[in-house]
Amino acid sequence: MMFDSLLAGFGLPPQTPVRLLNRSENETYLAGDALILRVHRQGYHTTAEIAAELAWLGALQGVPGLRCVRPLADGAGRMLHRVDGRDVVAFAPIRNAREVSAGDDLAHWFAELGAISARLHAHARGWQRPAGFVRKRWDCRTILGPAPHWGRWQDAPGLTPEGQAVLARLVEDLQARLGGYGDGPGVFGLIHADLRLTNLMLDEQGLWAIDFDDCGFGWWMYDLAAALSFIETDPRLPALIAAWVQGHGGTTAADRAIIPSLIMLRRVLLTAWLGSRADSDTAADIGAAAYAAQTVQLADRYLTRGPAQMWGQI
Repeated sequence: MMFDSLLAGFGLPPQTPVRLLNRSENETYLAGDALILRVHRQGYHTTAEIAAELAWLGALQGVPGLRCVRPLADGAGRMLHRVDGRDVVAFAPIRNAREVSAGDDLAHWFAELGAISARLHAHARGWQRPAGFVRKRWDCRTILGPAPHWGRWQDAPGLTPEGQAVLARLVEDLQARLGGYGDGPGVFGLIHADLRLTNLMLDEQGLWAIDFDDCGFGWWMYDLAAALSFIETDPRLPALIAAWVQGHGGTTAADRAIIPSLIMLRRVLLTAWLGSRADSDTAADIGAAAYAAQTVQLADRYLTRGPAQMWGQI
């Protein structure tokens, strides 16, 4: 892509090196050491949805105890740009920070992540959203329904007829349990929706939350399920769940009881996503077919043991 005019708008020379960092839902580039550029996948978010994300990020800057990525405007005050027909947003780099990895002391950081999530949720509850604010909804219909945001789980690569039957039973169970849990304001609202390890940065002061690209309306406890993405079989999961719940505070027995179902909902979503985003670095690293097969194993265990026995006492 040609970023020359965009770079000029930020006062950067055209010869500024631009390096691809990651290709996942979107493409992320580093321009020199001054800008992180996110190039949006075509056909996913509308311009209005991207503007809404930026509005929330702007409102979150300066919230006590919360550090999150900061979007940047160019010299003309524009935050949303078009480059080669694609939407592009610039963010300030986070200096001297690294991604959180599975090899870290995750129980320690999940307690802090729970506190960060609580601050995000408290802000979302009290924030007066601007006119025209629109973001996607993350619920059973948009994840498991006939036209889901991230593709149909039935189309996951390598899924056998037997595996499809197991996941169909799981889907029925999830729909019933989450329907009973409800989607009222006490349990459902504006969330980050993708606080997995790669969307957390760590510096000497603690955690940063980045990549609000999937923020939208979902269950508050879904932010915990999203944080456990791709590590659902890690033996530390009970400790991670307990640490997040303790750090978050204010959860009810119903909130804690629904956690295994939300983890499985997220797992089905990711199984579909890996199939529909075969061009992503994540799909290449994990392997969509292997992940789908493991999802079937987890679903069978969930259906056989019941959600309360999946990851220990919550």
